[in-house]
Amino acid sequence: MTDSFINYLEFEKRASRHTVLAYRKDLEQFSEFCSLSFEKEDISTADHPEIRAWVIDLVDQGLSSTSVNRKIATLRSFYKFLMRSGEITKDPTYKLRALKTPKRLPEFVQEDAIDKVLDELQFKPDFDGQRDKMVMEFLYLTGVRLSELLELRWKDIDLAGEAVKVLGKRKKERIIPITAGLKKNIVSYRKVFQETFSNLQDSDYFIVINNKEQAYPMKIYRIVKEHLDLFAQTTKRSPHLLRHTFATHLLNKGADLNAVKDLLGHANLAATQVYTHNSMEKLKAVFEQAHPKA
Repeated sequence: MTDSFINYLEFEKRASRHTVLAYRKDLEQFSEFCSLSFEKEDISTADHPEIRAWVIDLVDQGLSSTSVNRKIATLRSFYKFLMRSGEITKDPTYKLRALKTPKRLPEFVQEDAIDKVLDELQFKPDFDGQRDKMVMEFLYLTGVRLSELLELRWKDIDLAGEAVKVLGKRKKERIIPITAGLKKNIVSYRKVFQETFSNLQDSDYFIVINNKEQAYPMKIYRIVKEHLDLFAQTTKRSPHLLRHTFATHLLNKGADLNAVKDLLGHANLAATQVYTHNSMEKLKAVFEQAHPKA
């Protein structure tokens, strides 16, 4: 039944490739645990004590609460699928509770640091240099996810309308406006792209490697880390950090929370509200510094 569940995620729920792979891996790990610990080969017949034993084992291995909770979510989805399919009559995860996780504010790059990365760094004029510059600018100025950037094609860039069409989670489309400065740099990047690869087709990927093939996640990670290492005082140096930075800077400048939610492609407002904590910390600092009674 695990294959049926994975097909359901991929083709009916239209989950991202990353999500599908993560769920498959979680189920394989649980299956291995049941086989070794309980000599049970079919996880569809697992019960609550066996699932709870796996959770305890994961904690004993040193996995974080966040990682364990994601695996719990996988099992919940799997057994709900089996319930709807009529394969089981009782959900063994019904009484399973998620582990408590410490509240952690998303890190972001300070405005002066990101300005130095985008304005002071000397990117090489060749294709690699201009592509790297575009990666840094596009992630910060649009707030797109890494997967969304990788799937972006030239046909999705509307320079006349100063907007980009992004295919987000669950194949949901959204339109993100682009600034005049980013538009200008996209035009420059397109020129280098055409000169490097002789031609440019609408179906070509927007961010590519030297053989004109779609860039891969680790390539983007390396680009971001290399350039943030020079200025950013953060523990993380990932593409998602620039998405956090995009959202935090918008809210710090007074952007409407619902508008930021739509720009990020969040399904609900709760996912966006985490960024308001960073804005509140800034307000508190201003208050304490400026108010005579603070």
